Amino acid sequence: MTAVVEVRDAHVVHRARGGGLFRRGRVYALTGAELSVAAGETVGVVGESGCGKSTLAKVLVGIQRPVAGTVAFRGRDLWAMPAAERRATVGAGTGLVFQDPSTALNRRLTVRRILRDPLDVHRRGTRPEREARVRELMALVGLPGALADALPGQLSGGQRQRVAIARALALEPALVVADEPTSALDVSVRAQILNLLLDLRERLGLALVFVSHDIQTVRRMSDRVITMYLGRIVEETPAGRVTDAARHPYTRALFSATPGLLDPIDPIPLTGPVPSATRPPSGCPFRTRCWKADELCARVMPDFSAASHPAHRYRCHHPVEEDTSTRDLTRQEP
Repeated sequence: MTAVVEVRDAHVVHRARGGGLFRRGRVYALTGAELSVAAGETVGVVGESGCGKSTLAKVLVGIQRPVAGTVAFRGRDLWAMPAAERRATVGAGTGLVFQDPSTALNRRLTVRRILRDPLDVHRRGTRPEREARVRELMALVGLPGALADALPGQLSGGQRQRVAIARALALEPALVVADEPTSALDVSVRAQILNLLLDLRERLGLALVFVSHDIQTVRRMSDRVITMYLGRIVEETPAGRVTDAARHPYTRALFSATPGLLDPIDPIPLTGPVPSATRPPSGCPFRTRCWKADELCARVMPDFSAASHPAHRYRCHHPVEEDTSTRDLTRQEP
């Protein structure tokens, strides 16, 4: 499949204060990220808070420029384009759904204005055509037309997120990135929003990237699951294999920590806090919490290895065996 977006060896480093009045440290937010997403495909991105998920999302939609590496959108390097062309390409070709619709929407604008703004900025069609597109977008995400003149504060949380999704779709983007799109919603409406995103992907042929800390939800939503730890992609797994065929110990630990209610298992214990992104460990970043770590892990960052499935790869010197279930793994002494 042809990639809608392709990231190659992307690095993002932020400047951060620390250690004194004039000293500044570096935050290694993303290190060597490689990812491609095709039309009609959903790629889930999981990991603990601070692992680089949101940074990767911003890189994918052209908000964050990497200090090294490339981001190609439909085969063209975004950051090699002139600034005006890049803004037009990103604005029309990508959409971003944020975590909290209450803060993502301008509370002073009506739903109609919120949805029409992208059309106005990019001068899409005549005024009547833009109004027709607003009505079409509201119908697409299941919002009644009577809410067109409502303000965000007059809507429920689920309705606000539907508006945010409609806005992301206004210019018919090829790629939509949803960054924790249901974490601020009540449990009762989360399934509605998730089902809506899947339905839109099928109907519109979108490339969808779904970012979440909830590996169970990502597994159900995605075709592939990307596991991130301390700014690095450490595993890429077909969604159907992430339960009991993931090879990286961290992916297994994540899954064990959020088990299904009908088949609960004990979580795999991870000792110690997540290391600081300003001083990442030598070698494998997960080694300070991994029960399999040894001297090799401290010296050498593992390269990607291929599993038996062609779409499955991982970075680990001592991977979990494919035929070891996560349930059996939790019974072992770390």
